[in-house]
Amino acid sequence: MPFKYGLELLAVAGILGFCALFLYTSSIMSNAEFAGSDTVGSSQIAELTGKSIEDYQPLIWQWVPPSGEIESALFAIQAAIGGVLVGWVFGYWKGQKKAA
Repeated sequence: MPFKYGLELLAVAGILGFCALFLYTSSIMSNAEFAGSDTVGSSQIAELTGKSIEDYQPLIWQWVPPSGEIESALFAIQAAIGGVLVGWVFGYWKGQKKAA
């Protein structure tokens, strides 16, 4: 008789491993400050060109939302649309497999 809960135990082990790694990493880096990719990219460009970050001008104009709440809402909508699309693809694949 094959082991009944193999995939479930593997998923739980993966989640526990991720949590352990996250807790270990966050305990090492107690004074770490989060910086988004825009900040890191701008500072790398400034370092390579020898200019300050304030002098950096992007090639393409970027719209800045009027408030943080609107930015969060747009991000949530983007994540929801992405989740629906991923779910649709997996559902389509499962339907194709079931039809075959």
